[in-house]
Amino acid sequence: MTDIITLSDPRVAAVAEADCGEPLVDLRGTDQLRLDHRQADGDGNYARLRSGALRRLVRAQRLLPAGVRFLVVEGYRPPDLQRRYFEQYADVMRRAHPDAGPERIRELASAYISPPEVAPHVSGGAVDLTLCDLDGRELPLGTEVNATPEESGGACRTEAPGIGAEARANRAAMSRALTATGFVNYPTEWWHWSYGDRYWALVRRAPAARYGPAAPPVSTA
Repeated sequence: MTDIITLSDPRVAAVAEADCGEPLVDLRGTDQLRLDHRQADGDGNYARLRSGALRRLVRAQRLLPAGVRFLVVEGYRPPDLQRRYFEQYADVMRRAHPDAGPERIRELASAYISPPEVAPHVSGGAVDLTLCDLDGRELPLGTEVNATPEESGGACRTEAPGIGAEARANRAAMSRALTATGFVNYPTEWWHWSYGDRYWALVRRAPAARYGPAAPPVSTA
């Protein structure tokens, strides 16, 4: 098995950024993708992606098997929310590993939630998603979206052994479609795919990330 590069790896933080300026686009304004509301927030950030990432996601959906569609769970995540998620899970790791130092806790936490300063979701280029049928019923993928390593016994890893044949086939179908349109997977989470962020640039050996941190849309209310 190939070694997993986690988001705490210094090589991720060392990637240069050359933001291309693409805007965040609201998926609620298109009927091309089905949107789930389990991660919905009051500002609607969960439903936003960079325009280029959205175009690639729509293209990837056309490559899925007949009768299968993406179900988008979460896209853009503001920095403050990312920081809160990271600290909450880091606290879980501190309790589970009381003798671990700060760097080890950071490494353990980043297997599930990214450090805020390099987080793909903060760039607007990352999306958490699963598969569903034409009626919106979720297909078996082996675990729930956002299942922790502890909850899933490690089955949240994309290449985890021991998941059922149907879930394995569904993960493979998702991977073929998204990889073909330029996305990369974070291998500790089968549902997390990104385009244009620092992690993507490192994996794809791009000279720089296309997306830096995206600013939350300004409310006009």
